Amino acid sequence: VQLQASGGGLVQAGDSLRLSCAASGRAFYAMGWLRQAPGKEREFLAAITRSGGSTYYGDSVKGRFTISRDNAKKTMYLQMNSLKPEDTAVYYCAVSTYSDSLDFDSWGQGTQLTVSS
Repeated sequence: VQLQASGGGLVQAGDSLRLSCAASGRAFYAMGWLRQAPGKEREFLAAITRSGGSTYYGDSVKGRFTISRDNAKKTMYLQMNSLKPEDTAVYYCAVSTYSDSLDFDSWGQGTQLTVSS
């Protein structure tokens, strides 16, 4: 599976932004977003099952970020509201090619988000 994340950029604290992840290639199941800030470990943000019926969020983004997917377009989104400087990171999308578990096995290139105070 090939994944292309887009939509990052430079925003101000309190702004909203939507990331997209376009997928192509073989079939896949669960999709998710993770991020990595400089000097920090990769952090799970959100995931969504193949049907879109179940979503999962990391504590740091719960209530601010919303994950969704459009299977017809093979695209996943991350709507991010009330952005904070600590949201600054490289954002990655990932999928599982074998189940709806959160054990992602295919990753895309990241997109940089910088939130200024």
